[in-house]
Amino acid sequence: MSDFNAKVIAEFRGNEGKVGGYFANNTLLLLHTIGAKSGKPRTNPVVTYEDGGRLVIVASKGGAPTHPDWYYNILANPEVEVEFGSEKFRAKAAIASEPERSRLYQGMADRLDAFKEYREKAGRVIPVVTLTRLG
Repeated sequence: MSDFNAKVIAEFRGNEGKVGGYFANNTLLLLHTIGAKSGKPRTNPVVTYEDGGRLVIVASKGGAPTHPDWYYNILANPEVEVEFGSEKFRAKAAIASEPERSRLYQGMADRLDAFKEYREKAGRVIPVVTLTRLG
């Protein structure tokens, strides 16, 4: 895990989901996945918002031309664990299809301008993932 992610995760856990710096004033979750290749547990801080009882995350990787590793982990193992605020729960991850994907992506872009830039520079269709609580 990168030093950047480790610092964000520690701050998230120390402040019931609130972080400063680059992610200040945004809602984050910690996404726990199982590595698609390694089978090892992975944790990533991801910007989120709520839509109809689900959490929405975007596989933008900062506008990179490739998907983030956590996206491939979800494809291989869609049952994940989520830390959201002070809660921790199991969830089912699902890849949104059109036209819902575009609607949900725009919802993220409306909340955080950087996602408008990511859409332009990625050179790919950026997947949107919904997380639905289990149990």
